[in-house]
This record gives sequence, structure tokens and C-alpha cells, in this order.
Amino acid sequence: MRRHTRGIFGKHVYGNLYECDVEILADERQLREIVVEAARIAQMTIWDLKSWKFGGEKGGVSVIALVVESHIAIHTWTEYAYATVDVYTCGENSNPHKAFDYIANKLKAKKVEKHFADRSFTH
Repeated sequence: MRRHTRGIFGKHVYGNLYECDVEILADERQLREIVVEAARIAQMTIWDLKSWKFGGEKGGVSVIALVVESHIAIHTWTEYAYATVDVYTCGENSNPHKAFDYIANKLKAKKVEKHFADRSFTH
């Protein structure tokens, strides 16, 4: 007899992007567009999108998308050509790896540290 298992399909991809394109890191509008497209590619549904610019025209940006499945976050430091990316989803059909890889590619990162945590729970 096969028993139906219920649970949460938690997939968390996060990491650091080095030697990124500084112009993109400082462009709040473009970063918002990148997050929206990353969510679409990963089959995630945006519920709300917020962003903040720090340190003036050449400063860093934070973009956070609340998605139905969980969240996507980018934080940039232009002075170091550096960004952190966090993509977490509890959606069974969404793919946070695709979102992370798309963001890393769009920021033109020359070095990428990518991590994965399985945050699933079944019973």
C-alpha cells in the first residue's frame, strides 16, 4: 500500500557574486527588472516588490521580491563590485537554481559562490 506523503518542498539557493558590473549594481530600476524576470524564469509568482538605494547615485541597492512561494533578494555593494543573492521557494514546481543563475549572469559576475540548502519537511 502506497501512502501519500504531505509536506513542504523547501529549496534555498543563495550565494555571493564577485566582480560584477558596477553600473548594473547601482541601477535600481534594472535590478528590479532582473528580479521580475528571474521569478518568471523560475516559475515563481511575485506578490510584492520593494527596493531601496543606498549611498547616493553610485551606491548600492537592495531589491526584495515577496513571491507566493517565498522570496528573492539581491543586495549590492558597488564599491566592492559585489552582490549577495538569496532565492528561497517552498513551491514544488518552482526552480530557485534558474533564478539564481539568471541573476548571476545578468550582473556579469566573474566569480560565483553558490550554495543550496534543502529546507523540505515531510511527514
